[in-house]
Amino acid sequence: MDSSIKKAADLTQPLEDRFGRRITYVRISITDRCDFRCLYCMSEEMEFLPRPQILTLEEIYQVARAFVELGVEKVRITGGEPLVRKGAVGLMAQISQLPGLNELVLTTNGSHLLQEAANIKAAGVKRINVSLDSLKPQRFRQLTRVGDLAVVLAGIDAALEQGFERIKLNAVVLRNRNHDEVCDLVSYAIGKGIDISFIEEMPLGRVDAHDRAEEYCSSDEIRQRLEAMFDLVPSSDSTGGPSRYYRVANTGTRVGFISPHSHNFCATCNRVRVTAEGRLLLCLGNEHSVDLKAVLRNESSNIEELKSAIVAAMAIKPERHHFDLRGEPIILRHMNATGG
Repeated sequence: MDSSIKKAADLTQPLEDRFGRRITYVRISITDRCDFRCLYCMSEEMEFLPRPQILTLEEIYQVARAFVELGVEKVRITGGEPLVRKGAVGLMAQISQLPGLNELVLTTNGSHLLQEAANIKAAGVKRINVSLDSLKPQRFRQLTRVGDLAVVLAGIDAALEQGFERIKLNAVVLRNRNHDEVCDLVSYAIGKGIDISFIEEMPLGRVDAHDRAEEYCSSDEIRQRLEAMFDLVPSSDSTGGPSRYYRVANTGTRVGFISPHSHNFCATCNRVRVTAEGRLLLCLGNEHSVDLKAVLRNESSNIEELKSAIVAAMAIKPERHHFDLRGEPIILRHMNATGG
């Protein structure tokens, strides 16, 4: 841990940063590996972490336990693709039983949902977010480099059959790549009775497949396209994350917009991330972090020391990010290493 961070003595107070923001939500990456190679997420030829460098399943459970005991109400399991990790579903079943946890959710690319949807539901996962950037098989393959759209769509149907509280699609929109499909994606969501969020690309890590500045598509532009076809009604709904929601009139579908560039949402940030190698990231768009793995693997440490490290880390959570699409990425880690 940074030597400037003093060990916190009081673990009874709500988890709060120096700007008065209450932290109620943690996203925990259980692997940096993925069976897709989405062009906005990683380079085509990726080097993944050696297995000894990533947290064990027991260590991940201890991290989740520490956060929940500190008052965190929502845990999201992410990757990479979390379902490629052996033991992922069993881990989720353990975490879902933590006293005080209100909601365990999962973000996935959908490639394993057909086989695992029933097991995930039985494990106590309440909601699933599925990445879906295109409904055109060839384009889907181009965006993911290896993905099979039919498998993902079948996985979404399998998840729907299990009766999760909510299923939401996440689509990263890139100009001249898939921006022309936003209405089709909303129509698909309406047909399935699920929600969808459109995401402005976040410049994490160097990518070689496209120019981020040229392919940037703002949430405002996406919304204008949608309003030509749908009646979007502003909503105060929140799922605890950064999406600003609109309801599609006369349907059960909500459309969300995650806008790190055009509508900065840092003032209401209620979340932190833990990477697969155990770094507590205090901000998606900054490198402020604390090494929780060092605490976990210190033979003399215990759950109270882990909680103290988390509480003390709140002192370095920055006020906001400063993304720049036109320059070199400030953050050199890719999204798969960050936790989706």
